[in-house]
Amino acid sequence: MAKLNSILLYCSIAIVILSSIPLAQCNIAQGPKAVENWFQKLSHAKPKITKLHFYFHDIVGGKNPTAIPIAQANSTSHSPTAFGSLAILDDRLTTGPEINSTTIGRAQGIVGAASLEEFSLLMSLNFVFTHGKYNGSTLSLLGRNTVLNEYREMPIVGGSGVFRLARGVATAKTHTLSKNGDAIVEYNVVVLHY
Repeated sequence: MAKLNSILLYCSIAIVILSSIPLAQCNIAQGPKAVENWFQKLSHAKPKITKLHFYFHDIVGGKNPTAIPIAQANSTSHSPTAFGSLAILDDRLTTGPEINSTTIGRAQGIVGAASLEEFSLLMSLNFVFTHGKYNGSTLSLLGRNTVLNEYREMPIVGGSGVFRLARGVATAKTHTLSKNGDAIVEYNVVVLHY
């Protein structure tokens, strides 16, 4: 009985600790009925345009990488474009290019080298906003990133929270690229949503 009481005490402490950790919160009700009600009101809603500007910190080296390789084809090591390699990432999104800039969210997803002839990535990412005005909302990017071009345009194909039914364009520009492959990328995003 004493062992059971100890376990219950530890579980209670864990619940208190976990409930005190700030999580991304969305100010829009997300239950099935709330979403259904939101859709019923949509015919009267006027679309909004939102412009976002942030920096994406892609860390591939060091002790705490935010982008790690997860798979590659047997022929990838012989490819000049890394064709067939996949990586998963959880990169910081910040207000400025400096490493100590304010974090506003994370870029989470999978990228793959998808071209035999040029270095280009297939990107499937969620921009997960964890601070500020869009806390708890997401934008979904799915597109081709020709990394060596100065500007790359990729579609925003959806979102959640305040960005429900979002569609738009993300423009990326490499701010800095280190010799080991760490990159800071500037993003300008324009989305239409309700």
